[in-house]
Amino acid sequence: MEFLNKIELRGIVGQSSLNRVGDSQVCRFSLVTEYSYKDRSNNPIVDVTWFNITAWEGKNMPELHLIGKGVIVQVAGRVRTFRFTMADGAERSGWEILARRVTILPSDDDPVQPQRFL
Repeated sequence: MEFLNKIELRGIVGQSSLNRVGDSQVCRFSLVTEYSYKDRSNNPIVDVTWFNITAWEGKNMPELHLIGKGVIVQVAGRVRTFRFTMADGAERSGWEILARRVTILPSDDDPVQPQRFL
């Protein structure tokens, strides 16, 4: 039996940075998603979630310099957790999405207004 760690997201890019590590490029960017529903009183609720994405150049990746603020993308990958120590000595943990595939989507096909989140 194979265990599964898989996530698929579609959202709007916030901040992004492109860096070179050895002979490869890596793009680290934030991605915002939303989930809309109504509560018991029929009030609209929008649950906004930000994700940190890491995408290495290669197969199933667009030109990484095209991933910039306001671009709508679809990301498939896996979740990675990590631990780190703050300057004050406090232990913290976090998580990121390691992208296996990133697809840039045309903005005219999606009614989402990117300026809403950025």
